[in-house]
Formats: sequence, structure tokens, C-alpha cells
Amino acid sequence: MPTGPETGGGAATHCGFVAVLGAPNVGKSTLVNRLVGAKVSIVSPKVQTTRSRVLGILIEGPSQIVLVDTPGIFAPRRRLDRAMIAAAWGGAADADVVCLLVDCAKPDSDDTRRIVGQLKKSRREAVLVLNKVDLIEKSALLALAARFDSEGLFADTLMVSALTGDGVGDLLSLLAGRVPEGPWLFPEDQISDMPERLLAAEITREKLYLQLRQELPYAATVETETWTENADGSVRIDQVIFVEKPTQKAIILGKGGQRIKALGAAARTELEDLLERRVHLFVFVKVRERWGDDPERYRDLGLDFNA
Repeated sequence: MPTGPETGGGAATHCGFVAVLGAPNVGKSTLVNRLVGAKVSIVSPKVQTTRSRVLGILIEGPSQIVLVDTPGIFAPRRRLDRAMIAAAWGGAADADVVCLLVDCAKPDSDDTRRIVGQLKKSRREAVLVLNKVDLIEKSALLALAARFDSEGLFADTLMVSALTGDGVGDLLSLLAGRVPEGPWLFPEDQISDMPERLLAAEITREKLYLQLRQELPYAATVETETWTENADGSVRIDQVIFVEKPTQKAIILGKGGQRIKALGAAARTELEDLLERRVHLFVFVKVRERWGDDPERYRDLGLDFNA
């Protein structure tokens, strides 16, 4: 198992898992990407876009911090919802440190109250991270912090803007001091444990959400079917977007196939930046009724079909 390098003065290395919990769309993926300094989780204005736990890995001094970006916790309505929530709580149960991220502009959502109640029930101490501080007056922010502190649940309270980076350095320092002593679990230059095939599919799924906004329901998923290394150093990636109805396929294709061409071009550009090489991306759309009830799809996403 790889360990961290020797640190100045023979200081011991530290390593631990930090779960980032929160209601949908409070900025969890944005915060994880900001802390890591690179994109490891998809970001979209639509809620509930993170479907499986994603590990973002970063180094701060002698500490290696492994961030678990969990799906947003919300009231489940279908099998996929239940699997996503099980993944979120599973990430929290296994973590050394739990951070609850709260949107300052919407601090009293039913989902946030549900998470606080579950943390109390499990007697799990957490770090409160008030996000989007730029959207609230300072006096209201201090009152909000005091109100959450009265829950008797939070060991520390941090105020940040994941979007601008304000306060994120303080959060990073706190987490580095919280993870337990032990060897590093990942190589120094590794920033995520997500396989490239899955990361490529997630990038395309993000572009799908960004381009379609409210036009397409959540009944869509993206899979990387083939990954072919070419002799010139480039890579060919073939992906399929699965939807449940022919009408959804028509929406994604767009008039004359223009929408899927634009989607593929946006995904290819980002993949080339991430992979630092030429990418030949081919994206197709297929109808697969009730893909949300297919156990194989859940295994691909790292979710428990029977949750």
C-alpha cells in the first residue's frame, strides 16, 4: 500500500475519509472540486445529479484527505432515489469526519432538517459548513450559525463560498487537522478513484443536464461502452445515452441531430482538457424502457439495487 513521503522534521502522516453531506443542490460537488483543485464530480443547476459516491483526493501538509461527495439526501420516490440515499448515508457511516453543507439562502429545507435529525439519531458529530455566504447579510449569517449551533451536533462551524473559494482554505486546514494519523492510501498525484470510463460518462451526463435543463426528466443515464487506445496517443470513446421513451430520445437528438452534436462537442472539449490528449467521442441514444429497474445499471453506478 502506498504511503506518503517523508515530511519535514519527521512529522507523521495523516489520512482519513471526509463525507460531505447535504440536501440536493447545496453545492457539494462544487465544494469537492474546489478543495481538490480539479474536477472530480459533475456540477449542474439541476438537483440530484450526483448518483454515486465519488472520491476526491487531496494533500494538505502531512495529511491526505479523501473526500466522499455523496448524492444529495432527499425524500425518495423511486428505486434509484433509495439507492442514492443509501450511498450517501453509507459514505457518512464509513467516514472519519462528516461535513454537513447547508445553503445559507435555503437553510430550512425539509431535506436539511431530515439530515440533522438523522445525524442526531446516529449520535454523529459533524462539521457545519455554511455555503453561499455571499448571498446573505452578515447579521443573518451569524444568527443562522447560532441557530444551528444550538442543535448540539456540530463541533465546528465554517462559512464558505464554494463558488468563489472564500473560506475554503480555513475548511481545508480544519479537515487536515481532523483526519487520523496513518499512512496515505493513494499515490501523491492521484486526485480521484473514479475510473476514466465512468468519469467520461459523468462528463457527458453533466452536459446533458446543462443543455436540456427542464426538458428531460431524470430518466436518463450515460454509459461508456468502448474505450479504444489509438497508436497516435489519442483515444476513441463510444458512449450511449439510455432513455426510457422514444420522445426523450427525440429531445436529446434535437432537430437534424444538432443537439446531440453540440452535447458531444462540449463533452469532448472537457475530456480533452482532463485527459490531456486528443479524444474522438461518439455518442448515441438508445431507448431502454425501465432502465431504472435494471440491476446491472446500479452496479455500473456503484449503487445498491436492493437499498
